[in-house]
Amino acid sequence: MADAVFDIVAMGDAIVDVIATCDEQFLIDHDLPKGSMQLLTPDHAERLYAAMGGARETSGGSAANSMAGVAAMGGRSAFIGQVADDQLGAIFTHDMRALGVHFDTAPLADGLPTGRCLILVTPDAQRTMNTSPGASHELSEQRIDEELIAASSILYLEGYLFGPAKPRAAMMRAIEIAHRSGRKVAFTLSESVCIAERREGFGKMVDAGGVDLLFANEDEALQLTGRGDLDAALAELSAKVPTLVITRGPAGALAVQGGETVRIPAMPVPRVVDTTGAGDLFAAGYLVAHCKGAPIAKCLSTGAIAAAEVISHFGARPEADLKEWIDL
Repeated sequence: MADAVFDIVAMGDAIVDVIATCDEQFLIDHDLPKGSMQLLTPDHAERLYAAMGGARETSGGSAANSMAGVAAMGGRSAFIGQVADDQLGAIFTHDMRALGVHFDTAPLADGLPTGRCLILVTPDAQRTMNTSPGASHELSEQRIDEELIAASSILYLEGYLFGPAKPRAAMMRAIEIAHRSGRKVAFTLSESVCIAERREGFGKMVDAGGVDLLFANEDEALQLTGRGDLDAALAELSAKVPTLVITRGPAGALAVQGGETVRIPAMPVPRVVDTTGAGDLFAAGYLVAHCKGAPIAKCLSTGAIAAAEVISHFGARPEADLKEWIDL
């Protein structure tokens, strides 16, 4: 929108990704289901961190990754998330600002440490994520910037943060502010493991008209609806949200809007190195194109290009100049 200061403001987990490679036996030894995402206590996270090999540390979190992608594509992005006043909190803040993302949520002076996600990548490029949310789940209504939300064309929310009562209340308040200001709300389901215990809350939010654009992968759509096939899930969800976007990995992606379904194939990638952040960067590309007024097919293909770049190397943040990859 012409009067917006930012294209997208996101709310999500403010965590630091710790990424390391490992073999299959390491996952077995530490009882980590391959390709899964699980929540860890701070003590468990410390033990697993000590057992990991050499690692890279960078600011992370699903929605934060998306906003880094938006900035890399020339979009105006902002982020609301909670860190602690500690070393990892300083790393997160510095990284986000250095990438060009507006971030000024004040850190917590005491309490839980900054959250971290221990990501183990096996030789087949599958990532196993182990998250200790820490301070990120302490984000409260009092700490959200209402003026920032009102000044952004799209409010983007992530499912990871939707579970705990405190940040969920902050998200619901943010939705009210965005819609009252004439802005759109986009929501990503984030991870299928989050859905089982949050299905009722997700459903109520969607049924109440809280979401204008819903991102999900195929498995998440099936789990959320309880349907046995994708077509049935698409019919149910597209009746409740104006725009539905589904990613399907190697099968590409699709969007349903106004009764029309648009499909695209996946972008070819010479070698898949690490799938961490693929969905996050897909959403970033889609949203950047959407904010520039591109048609749905172009939004989908822009998302696919961004996802293809991020899975070609380690880490959930783009390394190439995405402005040269996309044509908007």
